[in-house]
Amino acid sequence: MNRFTIPRDIYYGENALDILKTLKGQKAALVIGGGSIKKQGHLEKITQLLNQAGMETLLIEGINTEPTVAMVQSGAAQMNSFEPDWVIGIGGGSPMDAAKAMWIFYEYPELTFEQAAVPFSLPELRTKARFIGIPTTSGTAAEISNLSVITDEQTGIKYPLADFGLTPDIAIIDPALVTHMPQHMIAYSGMDAVTHSIEAYVAKPRTIFTDALAIEAAEVLKDHLLASFQSDLASREEVHYAQAMAGMSFANAVLGNVHSLAHKSGPIFNIPHGLANAIYLPYVIQFNRKVVEDRYANLATRLNLKGNNAQELTDSLVEWVRKVNRDMGLPATLQEFGIEEDVFRNHVEAMANNAMKDPCTGTNPRETSAEQMRKLYESAYYGVDVNF
Repeated sequence: MNRFTIPRDIYYGENALDILKTLKGQKAALVIGGGSIKKQGHLEKITQLLNQAGMETLLIEGINTEPTVAMVQSGAAQMNSFEPDWVIGIGGGSPMDAAKAMWIFYEYPELTFEQAAVPFSLPELRTKARFIGIPTTSGTAAEISNLSVITDEQTGIKYPLADFGLTPDIAIIDPALVTHMPQHMIAYSGMDAVTHSIEAYVAKPRTIFTDALAIEAAEVLKDHLLASFQSDLASREEVHYAQAMAGMSFANAVLGNVHSLAHKSGPIFNIPHGLANAIYLPYVIQFNRKVVEDRYANLATRLNLKGNNAQELTDSLVEWVRKVNRDMGLPATLQEFGIEEDVFRNHVEAMANNAMKDPCTGTNPRETSAEQMRKLYESAYYGVDVNF
């Protein structure tokens, strides 16, 4: 038996934020990242709409790095004192991931991170509050997904929290929130969304429902990502919706080796997650083509890429990813990103072993050994095509 879970309600389009003034409840805790949402006036608007709904608000801010155990514990403690009916994560992946984790420990203060990190075993949520995700970037789809990743800042241990109960009750996808997104963020988050759509389309748990969303998301991203990067606001709106569709797909089909590689190297080399995905994606497509070339070819066909057979179409898919990266000024390799060779060599073995333990490795379409994972890192460092 399969399962397909997405938010109960998704509000999108112009003035989608207005739904906030219709919420029922007394209190809302808002979790945000840096100051841009304040400078652009979005936080004030969100607060005003909640006030119109008769809600008192608590602001938890400063989640502008990967969320940590300390951040989550502090936020959960504030929520336990405030007792909100709604927890609202606003921003990119970090504040929304943090908000989800705070929500868990607000509802169950006695729970440990080790217990919470056991996949799909959380106790029933919504005993105290419901959850809303409001994205201000176009890539992570945290407003859609059932995932959160929290890092123990003392030990470096990452706690992947995954449970269908973590799927937000409401997602609000308002294009006004991404109008002023910085260009580098458009590139990084856009390639995160591209990776989500492609990896979900070939992941082992894929279904007919996830396939439809992955393909449509990929088509929209192909047509609009570069234009969004070049400041076309109509295309930026389309990308904002496409990333959510890709999110609905990967939240149910899961992902693959691109994310495994990115998760384990990003913190070490300080590579933004979307950029790491952009670098690794062509090499992982080449690796996986031995078992899912027909699916890559079908996706390439839907993207109107050139090719007379599955091999040529898959080659075109790889080249399209590389071209989009080039057109947005992204590095093609880890070396080009600026990682010194001796530093890379010092870390590659441990990164490969750790990537083997990543949950996304288990859903990658091709079984992967630690040696192959290391060779994928090496290919992405030196820019060598994958033929193993």
